[in-house]
Amino acid sequence: MTSLSSFPITKKWPAAHPDRIQLYSLPTPNGVKVSIMLEETGLAYEPHLVRFDTNDQMSPEFVSLNPNNKIPAIIDPNGPDGKPLPLFESGAILLYLADKSGRFIPQDAAGRYEAIQWVMFQMGGIGPMFGQLGFFNKFAGKDYEDKRPRDRYVAESKRLLGVLEARLEGRDWILGDAYSIADIATFPWVRNLVGFYEAGELVGIQNFPNVQRALAAFVARPAVVKGLDIPKRPA
Repeated sequence: MTSLSSFPITKKWPAAHPDRIQLYSLPTPNGVKVSIMLEETGLAYEPHLVRFDTNDQMSPEFVSLNPNNKIPAIIDPNGPDGKPLPLFESGAILLYLADKSGRFIPQDAAGRYEAIQWVMFQMGGIGPMFGQLGFFNKFAGKDYEDKRPRDRYVAESKRLLGVLEARLEGRDWILGDAYSIADIATFPWVRNLVGFYEAGELVGIQNFPNVQRALAAFVARPAVVKGLDIPKRPA
């Protein structure tokens, strides 16, 4: 294992356990994907809180790890060939941790790509659309008199929920019987949409019983319960 001292981010967030995966994050829908995955796999990690209220994500130290200044990001001190691996983008991190642990992704090629396509569905559709709906329903956008932007994202969020609803028909999870990174990627966003964003009524969540069922099963998992609160927000 190579020392992590060459990574500038460790100056701002020193590693108490440099032999563990270093997680730089905040418990947002994208952030908890990784903390949940780490809890599910049992891989040893050390979380570091990246505070948005103090613009930690814009600091030179954080940007040295993720030039896109978004959470989450990780450094695995025991990456490929035994060298440290810095990595950002939650979808890429989920894939990496699935490969590292050999869990939560099918081992056959066809199944693997099926999982990847559903992770991409979340990354390209559910995350951006639900996030925009949250902005227009709960945050500054709610004060816009013109409701056409909000209604655009309501309609698209309903459409995406419909895709997910149909996929879950007759299946426990997105890939079938097996819980996977596709679920870990997707359900934090569904939870946020109906909870934090307070948009459940807007999108008619009651019309998506399969989604509700799978979400309930997801949030009942012990690793999910724990991961949703990592890193802990400041008091």
